Amino acid sequence: MIDLKSTDEVNRMRAACVAAARVLHDLSSLVVPGISTAGLDSAARGLLLRHGCESACHGYAVGRLTYPGYVCISLNDEVVHGIGSPDRIVRDGDLVSLDVVVSRDGFIGDNARTIMVGKVSPEARALCLDTEKALMAGIAAVKPGNRVGDISAAIQAALTPGGYGIVRDFVGHGVGRKMHEEPQIPNFGRAGTGPKLLAGMALAIEPMVNLGTHKIVMAADGWTARTADGKVSAHFEHTVLVTETGAEILTLS
Repeated sequence: MIDLKSTDEVNRMRAACVAAARVLHDLSSLVVPGISTAGLDSAARGLLLRHGCESACHGYAVGRLTYPGYVCISLNDEVVHGIGSPDRIVRDGDLVSLDVVVSRDGFIGDNARTIMVGKVSPEARALCLDTEKALMAGIAAVKPGNRVGDISAAIQAALTPGGYGIVRDFVGHGVGRKMHEEPQIPNFGRAGTGPKLLAGMALAIEPMVNLGTHKIVMAADGWTARTADGKVSAHFEHTVLVTETGAEILTLS
C-alpha cells in the first residue's frame, strides 16, 4: 500500500528533508582533489550531528550485509552505494556521487547529486547536466491524477537523445517513515501506467544514468554497483511531495 502523509507527518518530513539537503550541500563543498572517500564519510558524520539528524544508511541491513558508511560515496564508474575508503582518493576530473539519506524525528530525507571535480571530460559534463535535467523533467510530471509511469516516461524522454544507459536494477521509490516505501519509480517506462499520484505521497525520484551500457556489476563488498563497461555514471535525487496542485521539492538546499 502507498502511504499518504498527514499534515503533521508532512511537516516532520519537511524538517528531515531540510536537514538532508543541508548535509548534502555542506558535504559537496568538501569534494576536492586529494580527499579520500573515507575522509568525506567522516566529515558527513560530523555534518549529520551538526544538522540534528542521523544517518539512515549506517547500519542499514540487507540480508546478512550491513552498510558501514554514513553516506554513499560513488566515484566515476560506481553507480550507487559506494563505501568510503581511505584508499579511494578524489582526483581532478573525477565524478563523485553523494547520496545522503537522513533520519530525523521518525522520518526520512533522501537526496543525491554528482559533483564534477575540476576539469572533467565534455562527455562526463554532459552526462551530469542531462541527468539533473532528467530529474527535473520527472518532477515536472508530478501532480495529482498523473501516474508513476508519467514520471518514468518524462525521465526517459529527457535522456534518450543522449544515448545514455538508464540503470534498470535500481529505481526511485516512495519514502517516509522508511527509506524504501511503495511505489517503485523506474527511470524508464510508459506514460499513463502505474499507480495514480495522490496528494500526500512522498517520492524519492532519482535517475541513475551511465555514459555507456545500462548494465551493472556488483563489487565484492556486496554494496557497490558499478557500470559493466567501466564508463562513468551520474546520480541526482530529490524527495518530492505530491500536493493538491503539483509537487513540492522537499530537499531543495
